[in-house]
Amino acid sequence: MYGTAMGDGTRSKTGWIGLAAGLGAAAAAFAGWQFFRARKTAPGAPAFAPGEADPENFDQTRSAGHESMRDKPKREWDKVDQAVDESFPASDPPAY
Repeated sequence: MYGTAMGDGTRSKTGWIGLAAGLGAAAAAFAGWQFFRARKTAPGAPAFAPGEADPENFDQTRSAGHESMRDKPKREWDKVDQAVDESFPASDPPAY
């Protein structure tokens, strides 16, 4: 008979390993979904300091300067950073 070389004990162990792997993958997917769902619903609009975003404004352009940003810059801003931020959403950056 075909398939009789593998005993019933081996089939049973293979089934449990597959079940454990499937449950592990499902748990990892659920944890990833929870992580990204929590990040998506973070309070405040992206790139806007608290009180800076206006829901009635369809443009949603924030004021220039790092004070208007939700997240603090990782390094100190210089005049080039400030000029580039002030030029947005213009098409050409400043010529520094």
